[in-house]
Amino acid sequence: MARSVCLVVWWKNKCLSLSKYLLPGPVHTQLTPRNHQSSTASPAATQKPSEEEDFKLSLITWNVDGLDLEKRPERSRGLVKYLNLHNPDVVFLQELVPPYVQFLKEQLVNYLMIEGGRNGCFTGMLLKKSRVKLVESEMVAYPTTKMRRNLLVVIVNGQKLCLMTSHFESCKENTAERLKQLHVVKRRLKHAPDDVTVVFGGDTNLRDAEVTKVGLPATVCDVWERLGKQEHCRYTWDTSANNNKTFPFVARCRFDRIYLRPAIKRGIPRLAPDHMALVGLEKLDCGRYTSDHWGIYCTFSAE
Repeated sequence: MARSVCLVVWWKNKCLSLSKYLLPGPVHTQLTPRNHQSSTASPAATQKPSEEEDFKLSLITWNVDGLDLEKRPERSRGLVKYLNLHNPDVVFLQELVPPYVQFLKEQLVNYLMIEGGRNGCFTGMLLKKSRVKLVESEMVAYPTTKMRRNLLVVIVNGQKLCLMTSHFESCKENTAERLKQLHVVKRRLKHAPDDVTVVFGGDTNLRDAEVTKVGLPATVCDVWERLGKQEHCRYTWDTSANNNKTFPFVARCRFDRIYLRPAIKRGIPRLAPDHMALVGLEKLDCGRYTSDHWGIYCTFSAE
């Protein structure tokens, strides 16, 4: 749970070569072309299909606040509604709990669920079976975490994609641990094979000063920054607009972030972000939002 101060109840509590997880030999298969788009999906998701459709990727990352029991069944149905609306190829999820995972598996049979844990709250990833084929997954431990946080790494074929999600240590005073966790992600981004595209997204709890202190590799972009720092999708944890939680203060934070390291080898299609929007901004019929975080919907296409 991302929080700017630690008023939060505490129950919410090797740099490997990626090439060994890829299919042997040259990979010529591409992401399976989409055969359906919702008529109510975002403009980026309803563009006319073309020969470049194989070189597109759509993604949602969302901290779903699964530990919050209030109206959780209604909120989980709200999540499914949004996923069906936007029809993403990949979904990064944080703060999952076992009952939430089971519900998603039952409702989203066209997706493969990969879990980043089993107990407490944990991360997960949904891969659309018709578009993304799993090769291997790995959970990378953060050795000094006090909140059982880790990095979920998933390798898929097609465009040779490495997908990563995480929920970094919460609360302002845990800066030192967050910086360690960002260093782990940074090494993965930097040292991935040059023919592999790497996308990281999740609830990072990061403050801008922390990112500046660690620094990102020159080959890596913050997707929000790359797309012009649009104000309407800046804050993903915003207590001035989202009242799922009650605090005696107002906080507007960009805790949820997406980083992209395109393939750098010549001759390999280079993905670039072309659209970003917040999702979950509407209150559900139950009177609550899907989560206390907004989700991020993002699309990528070949340059």
